[in-house]
Amino acid sequence: MANQTIRMNTLRELISLKSRQMSGRIIATALGISRTTVNKYIELLDKTGLSAQQLLALSDADLWRLLEPPILTPGRYAILEALFPQIEKDLKKTGVTRLLVWQQYRGQHQQGYGYGQFCYHYQQWLLHKGATMHFEHKAGDKLFVDYTGKKLYIFPAPGSPPTEVEVFIAILGCSQLTYVEASLSQQKEAFLSCLENALHYFNGVPKAIVPDNLKAAVTKSSRYEAQIN
Repeated sequence: MANQTIRMNTLRELISLKSRQMSGRIIATALGISRTTVNKYIELLDKTGLSAQQLLALSDADLWRLLEPPILTPGRYAILEALFPQIEKDLKKTGVTRLLVWQQYRGQHQQGYGYGQFCYHYQQWLLHKGATMHFEHKAGDKLFVDYTGKKLYIFPAPGSPPTEVEVFIAILGCSQLTYVEASLSQQKEAFLSCLENALHYFNGVPKAIVPDNLKAAVTKSSRYEAQIN
């Protein structure tokens, strides 16, 4: 599409390619956008008087604001997309969900997207923001085991105080079949009991059981050769 609005990551790539003295035709081909769009943004970038290094050092929101008049009108999506990098960081924190960050977003932008569209646009941004490594798993090859970072609570009896429990999780790499169990601790005995129950649940044993750095399974972590308990 000619004269289209491009995504922020595409704009940053355009700035980088322009700094290497590449022609508009080559940039358009490399980014999969029209030459008209490339020329439009190059003209806007030139008017700022900033170098490529200075432009790339700006935050997404500042870069949008810099190029906003007269062509880039920051509609709902432009505003939301500028928030995605921080949203991505927040979602990595324990207890933070998409619903929670959406509620915060709507609290600041009352005319913003509904929850469904918010999730859709965020997922599309994740798919386009950069390359990710894809792993192919063979059936029955690996079982990944770990404890979740967030604990749960059980109530042993009516009126009794809650008891904090660990959450063990085991996932088969190929099918993503998942087993989850609550246990009172991460001690070796509890870990082995959960692991045994998981294997009974899967009705089989994989070629390899791959733990994360949980203390019940790994005595000392290492990039090259961890010490297994």
